[in-house]
Amino acid sequence: MRIYGVTGWKNAGKTGLMERLVAEITARGVSVSTVKHAHHDFDVDQPGKDSHRHRVAGASEVLLASGKRWALMHELRDAEEPPLEALLARLSPVDLVLVEGYKRDRHPKIEAFRAETGNPLIAQDDPTIRAVAADCAVQIGRPVFGLDDTVEIASFILKEVGL
Repeated sequence: MRIYGVTGWKNAGKTGLMERLVAEITARGVSVSTVKHAHHDFDVDQPGKDSHRHRVAGASEVLLASGKRWALMHELRDAEEPPLEALLARLSPVDLVLVEGYKRDRHPKIEAFRAETGNPLIAQDDPTIRAVAADCAVQIGRPVFGLDDTVEIASFILKEVGL
């Protein structure tokens, strides 16, 4: 599987860019999965539901299945967060995995950048960032796209990964 990341600071436009890229790339006939890193405690389950009750009772994993989808919830139970490579290994094969976050990992990435956040450009010090998608003019020795130039960004990523 080929992987490509979308990184940037909080409120830089990563999730919107990811959403647009998934829609654009899948419309081109390329199969895509995503991995999203969360820096906070999150829960996809709901208190009171049977699956939640299983987890609270101590289950290490709970697989919830229906005729429409299935989801596997894995409790770390004080174990360390697995590295990105271990998570990628759990995915079914696709043409491309788009990864949101994981800015310190070494896969190729595009940085989403919004001037209003006041944060510095991560790409200045990170050679794994191959391009920047920004809402303002950016001077850096790499390709720069408008943050909403989804078609061009998708073409760049697909060329980068050989698809």
